[in-house]
Amino acid sequence: MSDARKAAEVRSVWLRPARTAKEDPPLSSARIVEAAVALLDEDGIEKLSMRRLAQRLGVAAPSLYWHVSTKDDVVDLAVDAIFGEVALGTQPETGWREEITAVLVAWRTALLHHPWAAAVTARRRPSLGPNFLAQMETLQATLAQTGFTGSALRAATWSLYNHVMGSASTETALHITDEERRLGQERLRAEADRYPTLAREGYLYDDDWDGSFHTGLRYLLDGLAQQLDTLRGTTGASQPTHSSTS
Repeated sequence: MSDARKAAEVRSVWLRPARTAKEDPPLSSARIVEAAVALLDEDGIEKLSMRRLAQRLGVAAPSLYWHVSTKDDVVDLAVDAIFGEVALGTQPETGWREEITAVLVAWRTALLHHPWAAAVTARRRPSLGPNFLAQMETLQATLAQTGFTGSALRAATWSLYNHVMGSASTETALHITDEERRLGQERLRAEADRYPTLAREGYLYDDDWDGSFHTGLRYLLDGLAQQLDTLRGTTGASQPTHSSTS
């Protein structure tokens, strides 16, 4: 495969070599990212364009292409900046459950502060920015130190990741008016023979996002704790026993 074709297949801005110039360009990546995050916070990802970003920066659009090739590059950089707002590290005196809870709550807080970002992290290509990778390293290292390895470690990591991302993206994307809620619940009650649980439990009035997130996370951690006990038991059972001989 030719070098040009290999380069064309590298879509991630994090995996392409940075361009260099004899003189400093009029823009910096930091300025572009700061402006992009501000635009995304104000108008959402649908209205982001290279033209609007250039206007925000007070430059001609071609100036942006020294640092980024596409709008996707801009979004990738902006998402990584969001994860850079989350403090790294956990308190060493806390248990693994408390450490993981602190990490995921911090992620969720950052994502809700930038509503456009929650759905972006599940796009077609992985996030490979240094801030995001540092956060994932913290999560997976905590699980590994606790005793998860191999496929169990990977499953635990993605179960927790999907919980926080799903919670944040649903909370930021789902919009329902009071009238839609009322009419929808009336319909469920009218068809209670088909949807008895939804009608009884007030499905469309269930919007305790914070409570559901924390309760769901506790369920996940309870399950992981049980799985960890099983893994430890299996490991212990596989180890040879030593007996003294006279």
